[in-house]
Amino acid sequence: MDPCPFVRVIVEGLALKLPVASKHAGSGVHPSTTPCFCKLRLKNFPSQTALLPLSSASADLPPDTTTSAAGFHLDPFVLRRLSSKPTTLHVSVYTGSMGRTCGISSEKLLGRVRVVLNLQGSEFRASLYQNGWMKLGKEPGKPSARLHLVVRSEPDPRFVFQFGGEPECSPVVFQIQGNIRQPVFSCKFSADRNSRSRSLQLDSNMKSRGWMNSFASDRDRPGRERKGWMIMIYDLSGSPVAAASMITPFVPSPGSDRVSRSNPGAWLILRPQGFSVSSWKPWGRLEAWRERGPIDGLGYKFELVTDTGTNSGISIAEATMSIRKGGQFCIDTSLVGDTASSSWSSRRGFIMGSTVEGEGKVSKPVVQVGVQHVTSTADAALFIALSAAIDLSMDACRLFSHKLRKELCHDQQDYIS
Repeated sequence: MDPCPFVRVIVEGLALKLPVASKHAGSGVHPSTTPCFCKLRLKNFPSQTALLPLSSASADLPPDTTTSAAGFHLDPFVLRRLSSKPTTLHVSVYTGSMGRTCGISSEKLLGRVRVVLNLQGSEFRASLYQNGWMKLGKEPGKPSARLHLVVRSEPDPRFVFQFGGEPECSPVVFQIQGNIRQPVFSCKFSADRNSRSRSLQLDSNMKSRGWMNSFASDRDRPGRERKGWMIMIYDLSGSPVAAASMITPFVPSPGSDRVSRSNPGAWLILRPQGFSVSSWKPWGRLEAWRERGPIDGLGYKFELVTDTGTNSGISIAEATMSIRKGGQFCIDTSLVGDTASSSWSSRRGFIMGSTVEGEGKVSKPVVQVGVQHVTSTADAALFIALSAAIDLSMDACRLFSHKLRKELCHDQQDYIS
């Protein structure tokens, strides 16, 4: 499998130094208790916001405390467009609270800086564009705030896959490289719990640690529930290489028609145990629920499963995406702690991303996987199974007052015609 060229623009080492003359940030609030933040803009990308710690470092010494921004991911199409000529990263620095209070913004602009990025050839080599302090003010003779930032880019090649149809329709999965679409996997979805029990056998170590006990305890749970879903991933030879199995049913909370965060549904992402396809070993666990609040959202949490059992997973991704608009399921170790990143790779950064369409929309997930996390097609298949699980969770968390499409229902009375 050949990867596609991606580039990551990294913004880190962020810190702010205020001049002595600016010891008060306005309204009698001392800057040490007033949040400072910056907004980052790169052409044709959504703006990003990052908090700025105040630095007490003297002269031009590095700041004592820094933060990082999410950064920008350039796909091959964007990379070709931005590489034709230098582009500019705009950084605006503010004091005050982010957002609005009672409809009034409390932010106060301190200044702006620009960093020119020459991205030509960046898919082949790392580049450094800025490293150090930059003045925010331009008036001569007046003290000005100073911003410390590091801006660099590095190659971030990824494998790109796309489902040929909705996961519940048992589609073929293609690898995408430019205009070439090559089939690499096939999927088989099942909503029959009994069929799943016969086809999947967890290894004995996981059985003794309670995986199958939690599986069985939900079998006779009364009331409405969505259970028994499974999707198997096969390679081109027809051998199963990964699976996503619903281990905890999705059920509405008492007096409600939604899956709550306090009682989420859950999936196991599984791989064959050794060279045998008759025994399976959990690789990851995905929980999903429907968030309450002003924005109707799909909440999720993904953790890596360790060999010591179900209660020792390493949390690697947790977020919420819009039920109506969908979003991007992403695993990125630069946004989580060191413990999580060390269990994946010594290199921090992007691991996996997958598109998820909003509720009721046709979904053909596009999956990106960092090259360093794929040593074989079986490795890629795990991410394909995870992508299918988060996509199917959008349906599993559908309000129980709504019917599902027939492919998702073992009980024929539960689907819409």
